[in-house]
Formats: sequence, C-alpha cells, structure tokens
Amino acid sequence: MTYPLPQKSFCLIRHGETTANRDDIIAGRLEVSLTDRGRDQAKSLQRCAWPLPCALFASPMHRARETCSLGFPGRAYQIHAGLRERDWGVFEGLPLHLLPPRDGQPPEGEDWAAMIARVGAAIAECCERAGDHLPVMICHSGTIRAARLLAGQPSVGRRPTNAAPVHFVWRDRQHQETLHSEMTYDR
Repeated sequence: MTYPLPQKSFCLIRHGETTANRDDIIAGRLEVSLTDRGRDQAKSLQRCAWPLPCALFASPMHRARETCSLGFPGRAYQIHAGLRERDWGVFEGLPLHLLPPRDGQPPEGEDWAAMIARVGAAIAECCERAGDHLPVMICHSGTIRAARLLAGQPSVGRRPTNAAPVHFVWRDRQHQETLHSEMTYDR
C-alpha cells in the first residue's frame, strides 16, 4: 500500500557524492563514505537561502547524516529510518551497469512497491513532526525517485544531483517539483 503525501510542501536532498557514486558501484544499504567532493557539496548547502524555518531529518545512513551535519552545522536533526536507501540485496557492491530493473524485488533485497510505501509513510511522518516548519529531509536517490511517483509524476525521472535540494511545493492541489533557485512557498 502506498501512502498519500501530505498536502504540504517539503524538500528532499540527496547526500553528497560517495565513493560508490564516484566509482559507479551499487551502494544501496552499504555504508560508503563521502568523497572530498561530496563533503564540499554538502558544505555548499550552507549557502542556500531557505524561505521558511526548516525542520531537519536524515536517513540513518552515515552519508546522509554527514551531509546534514556539514550542510546545516550546529543544527539539530532527527533520524528517520524510512528515509534510507533501497536494499538492492545481492546486487549491492556490484558495478552500477548490473543494476536490475527497478520494479519487483531483487534477491535478498527490498521490493520496489514496499519501498514506495515506506518512503510515503516517512515523508508523511516527517511533515507531521515539522509542524509549521519546512520539512527538509537528507536522503538518497531512490528515496527521491519514490517520492516523485508518490507526488503523481509519470516516472522516477533522472537521478537527482548530489546535495541539491529537490522541492516538492504544494500548490494548486498537487506537489510540483521545483529547483531550489526557482522555488517560492505560499504561507
């Protein structure tokens, strides 16, 4: 079962570049480190102007927590397990070109439909916890792709850029994906 997204704007940010991203490796649930470039990407989030006060959430995976700490230094954030990356099972650690189709369940991994439901529930809970603050969630490429489907987009779209805010602005009774530099929020 999928969860409808709350009628509220929120922002998802993919972690900074990792060694797996750099080397074209399927990371999934593997703990991989940010590269120096990934740390710089995360630090660049400090320069973003936010139109509303933010409530920060992060995947429990180290790459997301480090991105959050570097991008929002000194700010408290909550860990939410539902924001973690998909478990690719036996494919984790293999070259990216061996990634199986997204639909279905890889051997020893997480079913795509189950991941979409998990992500929907996580976003809904983070939005509720955020109250009147903008929920900003540091997560993973797969998490953002699942959110796109939950927001009614026809496909998962391109892989999100590392450490670049992806806004889902609630406007006209739908979520509209908007670049950080172009977004505005209605109060």
